[in-house]
Amino acid sequence: MIFHTFTEQKLRQFTESVFLKMGCPVTDAQLAADVLLKSDLRGIDSHGVARLSGYVRLWEKERINAKPDVKVVHETATTATVDGDAGLGLVVAPFAMKVAIEKARIYGSGWVAVKNSNHFGIAGYHALMAVEQDMIGISMTNASPLVAPTYANERLLGTNPMCYAFPAGKYPPLVVDMATAAAANGKLEIAQRANQPIPEGWVQDKDGNSSTSAHQLKDGGSLLPLGSDKDHGSHKGYGLSATVDILSAVLSGANYGPWVPPFVAFLEPSANPVGEGIGHFFGAMRIDGFRPADDFKQHLDNWIERFKSAKTVDPNKKVIIPGEPEYAFEQERKIQGIPLIDVVVNDLNELAVKLGIERL
Repeated sequence: MIFHTFTEQKLRQFTESVFLKMGCPVTDAQLAADVLLKSDLRGIDSHGVARLSGYVRLWEKERINAKPDVKVVHETATTATVDGDAGLGLVVAPFAMKVAIEKARIYGSGWVAVKNSNHFGIAGYHALMAVEQDMIGISMTNASPLVAPTYANERLLGTNPMCYAFPAGKYPPLVVDMATAAAANGKLEIAQRANQPIPEGWVQDKDGNSSTSAHQLKDGGSLLPLGSDKDHGSHKGYGLSATVDILSAVLSGANYGPWVPPFVAFLEPSANPVGEGIGHFFGAMRIDGFRPADDFKQHLDNWIERFKSAKTVDPNKKVIIPGEPEYAFEQERKIQGIPLIDVVVNDLNELAVKLGIERL
C-alpha cells in the first residue's frame, strides 16, 4: 500500500467543494465536511473522505436531497421526532442532536428520533456535541442490512453503531463508539482496497460458513453480529443491534431491518418500504441533573486512572480507555496530516474530474 498525506485544511476544502457541487448550501457543505474530517482525524478511515463517492452516487440517483427541509414533526418537552427530508445524514444528525441538547438544557435530558435520513458518518461526532455542553451524549443509527442475526443466514440488520460519550476533567472524553456487528463494513472496504484477508469471525459465506474473504458480501455472504457466532456470544451483538434498530427506526418511522435502504447506489431500496429513509436516535443528559458536573468529572478521572493502572497479562501493554486511541490520532493528524491510501486518492481524483473541481 502507498500512503499519501494531506493536511486537514486541504481535505476539508476538497470535501466542501464536492458537497457544494452536489448543490448543498454553504453551511451544510461545511458541516458535512466537518463530520467526515472528524472521522479521518480520529483514525476511523472507513467513515471519512473515502465515503465521498458513495454520497455522490446516491445524490445522482436522487436518493439524497442536497437542500432538505429538516424539521421537527412531533415533540413533547423532552422528546422529538425529526424528519430529515432525505438529506445528508451528515447534516440531519447534528440538527437532531442540537434539538436533544436544547431540551436537555431546559429539562435535564432530551431524546430525539430521526426518520427519512441517510448515512450520518461516525456516531462519535454527534455524541461529542453533547459532551461540549457538559452532558452525556448518546448517538446511534441503523444501517443497510448486511448482518445475519444469530442462527440466521439472511441479512436482516445493519452494522448499527452506537456511541456513548462522557466528559472527563483532565483527561479527554471517554467515548464508546462501536458497531454492533463483529466488524464495521468499512473495515471490509479497507481490506478490499488493500487486497488483504480479514480475521475469521467477521463474515460468513452464503451457506453460513466462516470466511476470511473481504469480498464475501458481494458473493451473497453476510456480516456476523458482535461476538461472531452462536458459540462466542453473538446473541449479545444481535440484541444490541436490534435495540439500535428499534430506537432508530421503529420508534421514528424510518425503515428497519431488511427494509433499510442500501448505502451503495447500484442496489435499489425496497419496493415496499415500511418507513422513510434511514433512522437515527440521539440522547443528551445534563450531568448536573444527577450531581455537580465537576464532581462527576473528578470521579471519572479517578475511574480512568484506576483502569489505566490495571495489571496486565503483557507488561508491555496497558488497558486502553475507550476513545483514547482516537484522541491520540486526532492530536497527531492535526499536526502531521491525514494519510490516505493510493486507491482512495485515485477514487477522489476521479471524482474531482467528474465534478469539475481541483484534484487533490
